[in-house]
Amino acid sequence: MQTSVIKADSVTKTVSTNQEQLTILEKVNLDIKSGESVAIVGTSGAGKSTLMTLLAGLDLPTEGYVELLGENLSQLSDEQRATIRSNSIGFVFQSFLLIPSLTALDNVTLPCLLKGEREDTERAKSLLHAVGLSQRLTHFPTQLSGGEQQRVALARAFMTQPSILFADEPTGNLDQQTAQTIINLLFELNHHHGTTLVLVTHDMSLAKRCDRMFTIEAGHLEEVL
Repeated sequence: MQTSVIKADSVTKTVSTNQEQLTILEKVNLDIKSGESVAIVGTSGAGKSTLMTLLAGLDLPTEGYVELLGENLSQLSDEQRATIRSNSIGFVFQSFLLIPSLTALDNVTLPCLLKGEREDTERAKSLLHAVGLSQRLTHFPTQLSGGEQQRVALARAFMTQPSILFADEPTGNLDQQTAQTIINLLFELNHHHGTTLVLVTHDMSLAKRCDRMFTIEAGHLEEVL
């Protein structure tokens, strides 16, 4: 039986505005098994990205709890949560978040340095080759197109062979052809490494390729069966 790698139990997130309490997520329940691909879809402002930050331990819920790889995140310190992320989690964001002063190759090996490990240049090169950037190893982010930068970010996310990959609108800034390349890579890497994939997207063609799909509307999560 597959084990749960992410579990949300009655997760509620409220934030205080000037006059009132605003509920972004309300009593969200979710159970994601090892190796699954899961899409979370919804309109802008529905709470998708907030849910992802909670599932990844970047923020904590107001009520309820999230278990990540068997650990109740609310019971851990900031440092302990950061350790889980650096050891086991990969991220691909819409905004790439590449370091401008580093080449494509150095951006990809950066997670090794952050973990205090030796730079595995050969693995970084093979990942950049897998995303079609063998000729771009020494280029800086400003010398790369948006699609190329996203592919560097994807290679970086897989550098430490994460157990779970969170991707927030991974195709949001890309043209259709490049978006299709990125989608194919995500699922290839998911199948090849058994990486659990959690995608936040409004792209229904991407969502339909996942094992399961959830919609989020006004802070409520429902599985599409």
